[in-house]
Amino acid sequence: MELPAEELKGAVNRLRRAQGQISGVIGMIEQGRSCEEVVTQLAAASRALDRAGFAIIATGLEHCLADDGTGPELERDEMRAKLEKLFLSLA
Repeated sequence: MELPAEELKGAVNRLRRAQGQISGVIGMIEQGRSCEEVVTQLAAASRALDRAGFAIIATGLEHCLADDGTGPELERDEMRAKLEKLFLSLA
């Protein structure tokens, strides 16, 4: 399934934010900042990545639901299995 890039702008913004947070975490480690500060920022980056992943999956699911349902049963079952696998990979 291919998703239109314009529908994923929010996810891209979250990924850019996470990228900045990860760069910040690396800098904090190099500066010798406290474990608590580093872990707090790392957790924030992890949440940003999770939210981006869920946004991407939700967009894909939205496209599946928008389908008129006339596709072959096997194709729908395969799509459901793929989406389920994606959700579980983020759990």
